[in-house]
Amino acid sequence: MHFVGVDLAWGTQNPTGVAALDDRGRLLGVSTVRTDAEVTAEVARYATGDCAVGIDAPLVVTNPTGARPCETALSRDFRPFEAGAHPANTSRPVFADGTRGGRLAAALDLSLELPPAGTTSGRWALEVYPHAATIALFRLGRTLKYKQKQGRSFPQLRAELLRLVELLESLSRARTPLLLARREPWERLVAGVRDATRKSDLRVVEDQVDAVLCAYVALHALREPEHTTVYGDPARVATDGCIVTPTLPPDLEPTPRPTRAERSRDAAVEAYAGGLAGLRTATAGYLGLVTSILDDAGINYLSVEARTKSVDSFAAKAVSELPVGSGTPRYSDPLAEMADQVGLRVVTYLTSDVEAVADLLSEELAVLGDRDKGQETARQGRFGYASRHLDLTLDEARAAASRAGTAFPEMAGRQVEVQVRTVLQHAWAEFEHEIRYKGSVPADRASDLDRRFTLAAGLLELADREFTTIRDDLRTEAGSTGSDAEAMGARDLAAYLAGRYPGAGWSRTEHYEWMTGLLAELGLRSPADLGAALADVDSGAVTARMSYRYPAGAVRRLDDDLLAAYGEAYVALPGNAHRTQLLTERAARIAPGSA
Repeated sequence: MHFVGVDLAWGTQNPTGVAALDDRGRLLGVSTVRTDAEVTAEVARYATGDCAVGIDAPLVVTNPTGARPCETALSRDFRPFEAGAHPANTSRPVFADGTRGGRLAAALDLSLELPPAGTTSGRWALEVYPHAATIALFRLGRTLKYKQKQGRSFPQLRAELLRLVELLESLSRARTPLLLARREPWERLVAGVRDATRKSDLRVVEDQVDAVLCAYVALHALREPEHTTVYGDPARVATDGCIVTPTLPPDLEPTPRPTRAERSRDAAVEAYAGGLAGLRTATAGYLGLVTSILDDAGINYLSVEARTKSVDSFAAKAVSELPVGSGTPRYSDPLAEMADQVGLRVVTYLTSDVEAVADLLSEELAVLGDRDKGQETARQGRFGYASRHLDLTLDEARAAASRAGTAFPEMAGRQVEVQVRTVLQHAWAEFEHEIRYKGSVPADRASDLDRRFTLAAGLLELADREFTTIRDDLRTEAGSTGSDAEAMGARDLAAYLAGRYPGAGWSRTEHYEWMTGLLAELGLRSPADLGAALADVDSGAVTARMSYRYPAGAVRRLDDDLLAAYGEAYVALPGNAHRTQLLTERAARIAPGSA
């Protein structure tokens, strides 16, 4: 069964958006058409069998003046949210000879009757209303202002349309899911919103976004009839019409008219949405920069992830209070003060690696703030959330600027929040967030839940300590394993380096494998060959000249020693072609007398 959405223009001069979903809620396609023939042909592509078509336009209009009963009933509920229906009557020329929506339904042999609860077959036309649907589905206090009207600026229109895009994407987690991610038609549509530079650009995509919403309302109506409201008398749908929409939550209150402070924050949201493309470029740049810094240092980590704060998340945080419920705004200038617009998370294996990552990033980037949330919790005598939070920025004076590449103009002066935590700390934080913020915890279970989370945090801290002890013990013993006569693989190299650099941290597995390739290019096939090649290198002096503020990983220590032993010949290896400049700079620091 297919579900088709039609954001139908009342006349043929304006564009009509068409979208279609399959039985699982996956987007099949979106398009814009104009004439009756084009609309009918486009909808018919998807309405070949059982289908439900949600049409944003009156299907039946017989009243000579005023509003239809369904419009009056819907407006009674939704007008406080600025989502009342526009009255339709036959005094309007577009309805004098019937309705465009009714003609479309007749041409496609769609029934105007309401589908019975639980039906999985049939061909239905449903009148829907996107504004009301957004209020009910997303619990909005008032409508999103993405429709073009006098007095609305281009940044405001794009910001609000981007919010709608993000809210639609959030329906992937709904009871009746809408699956848009990684669907080519959706990605193309979203790019049209993000890349828009004029109001006319937004007009091209606005109707298609609305059509996606109309298709989802049709899907929702058939999948969740118990959460769907029909405005109007179903027995008189053929003469008076009915409007179908997700049910308005009974506890939802309309948002009062915005105050001056709220209008100021709305302006900040508009400005944020307007700069979103630059933020995404900066996010990608910081992800590449931090990853290259960690890899170059030989730090052992599990993952580095990055995200740009969504417009909807920015808007919610911009109006938040601190403390919660105090009436005191968290931010006086959200755009300037919100530190996590660009966010990175580094997940390590051990607590000692958290400190190493923090020290390394503090050396390479300008530090604006540094909070150890685990230490803060411990000083209160408790177990709980543990993570190192660094507020960093990149300025032109930093040596790391050369690694920022083409993203540097967007990164310069742009703040980034980097969270660094162990994999166990990460598991606790993610699960706790999932339960507290996305679950439903009965009040009588809250204290027991707190106790269990505290217990889990204490056990995980103990596990982190034991993992560190295991690593230290193995590192001490590893140097005695293996035979110098054997061909050297990644595991053999790890064992050899643990003996040569007993104080160094472990490196990533793929870095050991990469280093064996460089050693093969040098003709070093065994630990014995490597030991002979480095016999005259004073590793302690090399490390001292590098002036590391963090414990360099084992592979990085070997990299430095090979650079000291082979000089330009090492820099020129084919396996080092991607980092020639970095190695040349390091070679200058390693050279005797450079300190």
